[in-house]
Amino acid sequence: MLKGFKDFLLRGNIVDLAVAVVIGTAFTTLVGAFGSSFIDPLLGLVGGGGPEGMTVTVDGQNFLFGAFITALITFTITAAVVYFAIVVPMKTVQERLARGKEEAPVAVPEDIQLLREIRDALAAQRPGGPTQI
Repeated sequence: MLKGFKDFLLRGNIVDLAVAVVIGTAFTTLVGAFGSSFIDPLLGLVGGGGPEGMTVTVDGQNFLFGAFITALITFTITAAVVYFAIVVPMKTVQERLARGKEEAPVAVPEDIQLLREIRDALAAQRPGGPTQI
């Protein structure tokens, strides 16, 4: 029963689902707080205009470039953390498990081996020496 549970956990689909859940919930909140606390003010300083920095207004419509850049940085940080904290270690575990499951060389049945020996002996007795058949 435990082997089946282990196989279930280590299947690729479950790992992909876990990665998606982690990206969608835990890291989004953490990195979103980082973006609003540090990246938004930094972009405001660089782009000018205080907290609404990197905003362009055209005919009363605001284009929030700073918010887009913050979202892009948030996504990049989230993807990097998930990749290096979950995907890489999981690949390592799956590769180690795959190495342990290498199949042993298939043994040739005894009758086939005997027929090969007879063939080789007959080929050696032919005039002109053995030839490949």
